[in-house]
Amino acid sequence: MEPKKIILCPNPDRDTGMKATKSAIAILRDMGFQTVVCSPFRDPKTDAFGDLPSKPLLPELKGADLVITLGGDGTILHLAKLAALHKIPMLGINMGGLGFLAELEVGSLNALRGLKSWDFPIEERMMLDVSVLRDGKQIYTNMGLNDAVIREGPISHVIHLKVFSDGKHLADIAGDGAIIATPTGSTAYSLSAGGPVVEPVAQTMVVCPICTHNMRFSSYVLSPEHVLTVELERNGRKPVYLFVDESRAFSLRQGDRVVVRRSKHVTRLVRLSEKSFCEIFAKKMLPGGLLNEK
Repeated sequence: MEPKKIILCPNPDRDTGMKATKSAIAILRDMGFQTVVCSPFRDPKTDAFGDLPSKPLLPELKGADLVITLGGDGTILHLAKLAALHKIPMLGINMGGLGFLAELEVGSLNALRGLKSWDFPIEERMMLDVSVLRDGKQIYTNMGLNDAVIREGPISHVIHLKVFSDGKHLADIAGDGAIIATPTGSTAYSLSAGGPVVEPVAQTMVVCPICTHNMRFSSYVLSPEHVLTVELERNGRKPVYLFVDESRAFSLRQGDRVVVRRSKHVTRLVRLSEKSFCEIFAKKMLPGGLLNEK
């Protein structure tokens, strides 16, 4: 039987010197796994991985059994779309800040030995398909694990949005913008904007305004069966942008329609610990939680 193939994608800005990556490789090879190092980003610096040989990611995804990221949640988000399209599970090793999506902290690499039997739970996380229609034509598509964000540009101004669910008017938003988040994304930008916390394995969509002028409107939590449409109106010539999982900004025009629906693809996250979401949330987000981290 061929050994399982594991791709390691270290963020060179986090794993300087590739110390954690080299340690992870040693543990994985000791268990008989095949490993390959790939950059999680396009056009990495020539010496980004030091003396570690690396290969282009896309060709290596074919036949891969697992992708391990070493970095922050941003590294996982950056790779989530590709991993989902190839139906490859991911395991995150946190070398960033909160590390909500990561399963392991960099100080607990020995927990990787839990992969040896290849018998571990996998969480499936809902994703979003996002498209933009302009004059009836689709001009943009993307897929995200966290959220789709419509917000003002570098010039501060109030933007006006109309939100529809299955073609029926749901809300008017006047403020800095709006966030449509998955349960996974409910602990990201949406939470900072006052949105609710949703258990990440749930199947819902959260509509959260950003600094709205309407104090009676906080957020909606909706069934994923709905198709949400956000229309831009009365924004003049000032820029408004769409971001999907911190991707490059896509410039929107008055009259554009942003359509968001549940994707048929999912992000599959490997679980090696038995900590519940509530435990992780309390540890990382509640006052004093990180102070008790060992």
